Amino acid sequence: MRAAAPTAAAPTAAAPPAVWLYPARSPAEPSSTRRRPIVLIHGFRGDHHGLALIAHELRDRDVWVPDLPGFGSAPPPERGLDLAAFTAHIRALCGACEAASGRRPILIGHSFGSALAAHAYAQRPDISSGLGLLSPIVQPALEGSARVLTQLTRLYYAAGAALPERLGSALLAHPLIVRGMSEVMATSSDRMTRRFIHDQHARHFSDYADRRSLAEAYQVSIEHTVAEVADELAHASRPLLVVAGDDDLIAPIEAAAGFVADLRDQHVPVDAQTLTGVGHLLHYERPAAVADAIERFARTVDGA
Repeated sequence: MRAAAPTAAAPTAAAPPAVWLYPARSPAEPSSTRRRPIVLIHGFRGDHHGLALIAHELRDRDVWVPDLPGFGSAPPPERGLDLAAFTAHIRALCGACEAASGRRPILIGHSFGSALAAHAYAQRPDISSGLGLLSPIVQPALEGSARVLTQLTRLYYAAGAALPERLGSALLAHPLIVRGMSEVMATSSDRMTRRFIHDQHARHFSDYADRRSLAEAYQVSIEHTVAEVADELAHASRPLLVVAGDDDLIAPIEAAAGFVADLRDQHVPVDAQTLTGVGHLLHYERPAAVADAIERFARTVDGA
């Protein structure tokens, strides 16, 4: 485990590789021993940097942020990447977090990470005391309102995988294409925020292990959703948090609202928060608001 600035921490040998710890640092409670830790799961083509702003805002409890297999500093498994590989990694991470802290963590996933977290939790609800979904992927990518964009993206990744190594890698990491994707996802009108978003994508959006693992992860991202495991989430009978932006092109707010309504119909306690004027990148555009929603939810789980 690697300690995240500004506070140093000792590594945890039991944790999977490439995990960053953001220790609790509230002046009123420097130790998080009485509060459950948070595990944050990033989205497609991201790494731990994408959730750093939220992690830093969660001052009252420990936060674990991994790089998913195949991204950042985490190598892909030799057998390749599929849904099972991702969910096994998340389960191992939650187990290591509980072993290190003595408390079962709260699992939170953003975008692609929301689908992975939901599936891992549905398979083994005992890995977490609650589940949070940020910008949740509810609809299959090819069926949503952005399906034309998805088809173009699918062709892009197919070309990146099929071309010779040098050309394919150049296409997948081309700065203009990365910037175009960033422009599509960013909704903030604040120039400094947009500049930061584009800088983060330029720095980290192409930090993946290889073309094969990227193609495999992309396939998982368009094939699986949180809605696939709605019944399992209902049967788990544990609290859920859903935070979505009302201007999200990738994960439309209407789909998130329908997902929440279906769960509430099954008597699942869902804390649903809508952020106005925010798109898919709520972790960049409104990190403090997202962290506030997570902290309120976590305190409810702490007291359950």
